[in-house]
Amino acid sequence: MRQIDHNKPVPITREIHWVGFYDQSANLHCNPYLLIEDEEAVLFDPGSIPHFPIVMRKVIDLISPSDISVIIAAHQDPDVCGNLPVVEDVIDRSDLLIAAHMNTIRLIRHYGVKSTFYPVDEKDYKLTLKSGRVLRFIPTPYLHSPGAVAVYDQKTRSLFSSDLFGAIYDNWALFAREGYPQAMDSWHQLYMPCNQILRHTMEQFEQLEIDRILPQHGSILEGERVKEAIDHLKNLACGFDLIDAPSHD
Repeated sequence: MRQIDHNKPVPITREIHWVGFYDQSANLHCNPYLLIEDEEAVLFDPGSIPHFPIVMRKVIDLISPSDISVIIAAHQDPDVCGNLPVVEDVIDRSDLLIAAHMNTIRLIRHYGVKSTFYPVDEKDYKLTLKSGRVLRFIPTPYLHSPGAVAVYDQKTRSLFSSDLFGAIYDNWALFAREGYPQAMDSWHQLYMPCNQILRHTMEQFEQLEIDRILPQHGSILEGERVKEAIDHLKNLACGFDLIDAPSHD
């Protein structure tokens, strides 16, 4: 078992780091990630206002905030990007991009963001960094917002899945343990609309070569746990499926 100091940034690969907040009292953890590529960096789902001091301290442990050229917001929820105006003030660069789907940008504007938006649906669902590294945006509509996206980094075969593959559970661990698929059930049953939409997206993910899944909530999945989790969610009834489900009381 890995020995992890949650008070520090945690390397996931050489370029990708977890910069989240470990809250022992919470059953729902938020996981911002930082990708460092040469002298450029990308911040994924930077989090909420209460988490800002911890997230930014961990970023500063790794880089100068001004090295961040792109912030990716997979959707508009406050736990995902409520701290955007504060983060952009600390980064303090005029060419900072906020990458999101237009259906998300329409709502993020209400946080008071000043930076330039990069509407991924108008940019062929791709973002190319200065090094030539390409990040692919995968639409995951209605999971659980119209403009929701996941991000695939082909170089490390990493899928930043935002709310998908998240979990609410006691005894949280940054890296998924045995039995994690069942821990995902309540989160998806509460927040995802129905199995038909969930299955469609899981089938898209099956077409990718994925070494790890980095969700915005819950635990990171690696190796064989990736396929196990995708197979589990493909068959999970959720949302509307459960409204008229027979009671077993």
